Amino acid sequence: MDEFAFELLLCAALEGGAPSRIISRQLGASTRGRRIVDILTVTPGPEFDARTAVTPHTIPTEAIAADVGPGRFRYWKDCFDCHPERARTAMERAVGIGFFERERRSGRTYVRQTVRYPDWFGTLRAIENKPDLDRPGDLSRQLRTDVSLGVCDEVILATRSHVTGAHLNRIPEEVGVWQFDPETGAREVIRTPQRLSTGSGIEPLERRSSHTDIDVVSAEEIARLRRRLAERAYGKGWRVEFPSCPHVENREAQRASSDKISGVDGIPYCTRQQRIVRPADACDCSSSPAAVDLAAIRDRHSPWVRNPPGTATTQSRLDRFRKGR
Repeated sequence: MDEFAFELLLCAALEGGAPSRIISRQLGASTRGRRIVDILTVTPGPEFDARTAVTPHTIPTEAIAADVGPGRFRYWKDCFDCHPERARTAMERAVGIGFFERERRSGRTYVRQTVRYPDWFGTLRAIENKPDLDRPGDLSRQLRTDVSLGVCDEVILATRSHVTGAHLNRIPEEVGVWQFDPETGAREVIRTPQRLSTGSGIEPLERRSSHTDIDVVSAEEIARLRRRLAERAYGKGWRVEFPSCPHVENREAQRASSDKISGVDGIPYCTRQQRIVRPADACDCSSSPAAVDLAAIRDRHSPWVRNPPGTATTQSRLDRFRKGR
């Protein structure tokens, strides 16, 4: 089994075992480097319901950071501190998903937030997948980056391999370790993760023969990255689009427990190739694929809300259909 299949099955097991958490995968988790987190879990915070009411999509970071607010309308160009094109893209996106509402005055666009941005997420947990520890690759370096940067509250290594003391000695002691069987969904905690400090951090950059370049990341930057990660996780989820192939079925992950909770589905399995497949792994055939509503599946299995009531005013909703808006 490859890492892609292992990753999807672990996501399914996590969502089935903790349906109150947001599960996502393949998210950028660095400020200047290229660190990608395999899986991210997000624990809901005190105002989670307020977040689900706004939009099912990711709210742009630039829109959240903009000096807009839910009070009076403001000229949009005065609210952003970033490149003008990025600002315009974020403004249009925020309006489109219902986080901003706008009105026109003398040919100028004014915006305001439809709601105060809520304190909606709690603990962030990063999970690095390495099914085969005999082929570790850059595992130690990746985990040390996660620990030293401290964007997530906890870091976990998930593997299918038997974990020895030698394996544990090669990774930072702060990192927790899970042994996960993707065939059954069984998960054993080999080592519990330590809680990390999410204040300022150190991000390793380019590694040279004699030294490693580093960058000190401020607490404010860490906070912005945490918010960006949580928002991206909420909008993206973990499922992938099904290949355009009639042989791909919607499979349900196995559960290790004997409770009455149904398994979690939304996993693309090709009966012809006999494996879990990516969107680009379609067979060479001309038949039409079966329709799979991934949004409905996610809505059924997780706290994410597919069709929230929204927070824009009635006037704002009508305003978008007016000529010139």
